Amino acid sequence: MRLLALLGLLLSLAACSDQPAPQAAAKAAPEPAPRQEVLDLGRKVYNFRCYFCHGYSGNAQTLASTYLTPRPRDFTKLSLDQLSREKMLETVTHGRPGTAMKGFNDILAPHEIAAVTDFVRQEFMVSKARNTAYHTKENGWADHERYAPAFPFATGQITLDTPSDKLTAEQRAGRKLFMTACISCHDRAKVNNEGIPWDSRALSYPRMGFQPGDWPPKQVDGVSSATPYHIHDRVPKVAGLTAKEKKGEGLFQQNCAFCHAADGTGRNWIGTFLEPHPRDLTAPEFMSTMTTGRLANVIKEGLPNTSMPAWKSVLNDSDIEALIAYISRAFHPVAAGPAPAPTAKAP
Repeated sequence: MRLLALLGLLLSLAACSDQPAPQAAAKAAPEPAPRQEVLDLGRKVYNFRCYFCHGYSGNAQTLASTYLTPRPRDFTKLSLDQLSREKMLETVTHGRPGTAMKGFNDILAPHEIAAVTDFVRQEFMVSKARNTAYHTKENGWADHERYAPAFPFATGQITLDTPSDKLTAEQRAGRKLFMTACISCHDRAKVNNEGIPWDSRALSYPRMGFQPGDWPPKQVDGVSSATPYHIHDRVPKVAGLTAKEKKGEGLFQQNCAFCHAADGTGRNWIGTFLEPHPRDLTAPEFMSTMTTGRLANVIKEGLPNTSMPAWKSVLNDSDIEALIAYISRAFHPVAAGPAPAPTAKAP
């Protein structure tokens, strides 16, 4: 009984107290909405700089995002308290290491970075709004809905290489429409079998009597001057070459550059045309395992099932040593080492 009386007294005193009961910590004040002129500037920056990876509406539903690991942010799945404005400003300014997100501090002014950050937060994270669309009347799509049968292939809902017998008549028509009207921008969309990685293929260069090794070109037209191959036909300038390395430079540029390109990448027109492509002599993943003995053996004997011929009847040992010295100096260091042991032939 005494315990009950004491408990009642304590409750009475608490009820009579003029001190309010402890309250939960006050929530942070809501983030004020940006001014309209800030949103307009942010939208302009976003639609020019950011949509390619993050999507027009901030949901990262783009073709480019499917090639990136980690994937770009889907802002529509975030709230303001999950990603602070300060962190976003830092990321837009300096980028995020280990991702495709680059820094824009050399491209955008501070007020533009602030504007695009505030636009993303308000438009996608708060309002979950649909931003600018590409397929509009102004962009030449007066009746985009008539392409509806192709939409599942553009969004990846149906894979592009789904067997025809597993598609309805409407879906087969949609795939045909996608292949004729949509694929130029949407690429192959989503497929079950990705196949080999995309690779460039040489088609219509050189022109106007161009010969590999000509730099600057003797004749240039509007097509050749814009080619992606010509840049690889520039002989690299390497200061302080030894007599042996200079000899190797002459041999390489007069013979090897035809396929391996003047810069050793194999990305000139001929090198891109040949399949398999000539070795990129600047690639660390390959050249870091190369030795002088192994390279000399390849130059002498060639490589079976490739366009690499044997040079042992053309170049002597001194020539090959000079070549390797130049390659090691101009393109990638070649470690000293023996040639691999010959493989025993079956009896």
